[in-house]
Formats: sequence, structure tokens, C-alpha cells
Amino acid sequence: MTEVLNFPPPPAADVRSLRADVRAFLRDALSGRRPRDRARTWTGFDAEFSRELGRRGWIGMTWPKRYGGHERSALERYVVLEEMLAAGAPVAAHWISDRQSGPLLLKFGTEAQRTAILPRIAAGECFFCIGMSEPDVGSDLAAVRTRAVPVEGGFRINGTKLWTTYGHRSHYMILFCRTGSQEERQAGTSQFLIDLATPGISVRPVTDLSGESHFNEVVFTDVFVPSSALIGRLGGGWDQVMGELAFERSGPERFLSSFVLLPELLRSLGPEASERARIAAGRLVAHLVTLRRMSRSVAGLLERGENPALQAAVVKDLGAVFEQELPEIVRGLTSTEADLAAADDLASTLAHLVLNAPSFSLRGGTREILRGIIARGLGLR
Repeated sequence: MTEVLNFPPPPAADVRSLRADVRAFLRDALSGRRPRDRARTWTGFDAEFSRELGRRGWIGMTWPKRYGGHERSALERYVVLEEMLAAGAPVAAHWISDRQSGPLLLKFGTEAQRTAILPRIAAGECFFCIGMSEPDVGSDLAAVRTRAVPVEGGFRINGTKLWTTYGHRSHYMILFCRTGSQEERQAGTSQFLIDLATPGISVRPVTDLSGESHFNEVVFTDVFVPSSALIGRLGGGWDQVMGELAFERSGPERFLSSFVLLPELLRSLGPEASERARIAAGRLVAHLVTLRRMSRSVAGLLERGENPALQAAVVKDLGAVFEQELPEIVRGLTSTEADLAAADDLASTLAHLVLNAPSFSLRGGTREILRGIIARGLGLR
């Protein structure tokens, strides 16, 4: 396990300069991109865009330089993330690997895994998907059935993963599966680094309400992986995946997925907005600012090497509420009809988010699971 590195916070002037640089880059890179398309943001896949971010040093920002990182602060990384999301940049290609797969390998991976994978992630050339959810299991990760059985030289894996975002365009998966008995629940789980080009893996698209297919079902049929594919300790998967989920649940994507709709709403309301509309818009902005402060606090805990599972669950739950309420508030404040094909930016952006908003309280853990985690963390169950 590698050490936790805490780099000194940058001067405020450096952070402002970085934010200005990112905004200038995005202004040119996204010129002509309609709000409806920007609303895809962290589900928008553009491999060349990710490679350009890698060239600029905006992936793996906090990682050690010996693994291709840049040893910058969590605050600087946060600045880049929120600028990307607020602008609606297509970051899906590198998003998961930068957000959680890379940090997981940095903390629990072997030296061979880190040196082989992390520099490629930082360069924007290696993409990951998440192998957690399964059919008939949902967010109850302790009930996973995909199994890795020890065989000579490694493990034989059989099972199915579901809702695997961009599994069809990823190079690797971090697989969470069972290596002990079903009765062991958390204690019988482990994680593996899976090369998705391995024989026996099939990827099947899942079409969502909007007609897009970035979700997938990934089936493992007698897939052999060497012993070197194990991440961390055999049977230690539960603690590792909980740490991984803290990265997944606490970032600004948990409240900025719908953000592009907010400026479109304000433009539509105009300076003569009614008092009711001004109050509603003010509440939205206040909620957004609060979520941002909470999310940045969790980023600070992660940088110190802590495992803020409870705090991350709170951010994710409140963020999903905000993201799902925003399209409905827009519908209540305007007479705009949601229409994907509309020339009007508010109508087409609203349509995209109305179709995708139901997933916001599913991805990264359902609302029910998150509130159970929160209740347990508060000593209520």
C-alpha cells in the first residue's frame, strides 16, 4: 500500500490563475456546443478531449509524479472538475479512472499495477468502468454473486455486472466479486483489475429512456485472470470498495449534472422575472453553494487519507435531490415544453434532463441505501 501524500495548498492567486486557464480552454474547446449536449457532461465520451486534458496535466493531478501525476492539491483538482462540469465538457472517457480507479490502485494496488496503469490514466489514454452492481442485487453490494474461484496460477471468474457505464469503450474494470462463501457477506469479497480484452468477457448494451446506450451488462464466462490481478488483500474487498465509493459519491458531479439547465432558466426568466421565480432561483443557488462547500470538505478529508463514507453519502443524497428537483422547478416556473428536437435551448436541455433525472438517485447507490448508511453512521440503526 502506498503512502498518503499531502501536498501543501497552493496560494490563492495560483488557484485563480488555474481557474482562468481552464475557463479559457473550455471557451474555445466547447464553442458551438449546445446546452443540450453540454448537459451530458460526465456521460459525454470524447477520447481525444480526455487526451488533451492529459497533455495539460489535468488528469491525475494529485498523484505522485513517479506515477504520471502532478503532485498538485485536492483544491486545484476540484477547481478543474467543477469548471469542466459547469461548462458541460465531455469528460466520461477518463472520469471514472481519474475519480476512483486510479486512487484505488494508488492506495491498494501493487507496484506493478501502479506503474503499468497510472501513467496511462494520467495521460488520458486508459479508461475504466466500475464492476459493482449486478442483476437482482442492486445497491446491496454485500449480496454480490459474481465469483472468483482460485485455480492454478490465478482465478476463474463467472457472473454478471449491470449498469456498467461505458464498459463497451473501457480498457479495464475494477471488479468487486465474491471470493468466499455467500454467508460471509462483506468478509468474503475481493477486488480484481480486469483487462476487458480478456477472453470470456462479453459486453451487451442497455438502452436508457433517452435512447442512449452508455450503460452495459458485462458477462464473465470462465474468465481466467492471473493472481497478479488481485487488488489489495484477498477478502479485503469490502473495506476497499467503501473507500472507492467515497470518491464516487462526493464529487461535484453529484450536484452539477443538471447545472447547465440553471443558466438557461435564468436567461429565460430575464430581468423582469416574477417574485415567485426570483425566490425559487435564489433557493436553487443557495442549495448549490451549500452542496459545493460540503463536497469540497469531503475532498479535504479524502486528501488527508480519511474514509468519509458517511459524509460522502450525505453529499450524494442531497445532490441527487437537487439534480432531480431542478428540471421540475423549471417546468413549474416556465411554460416551456420539454422537446429533444427543439431549436430552443431551454426546451431541448429540459427534455434531456427529464429523461435522465430518474437515474440520478440510482447511480452510486440508491437513495434508500444511502439513507441507511447515513442512519448507521449517526447511530440510528
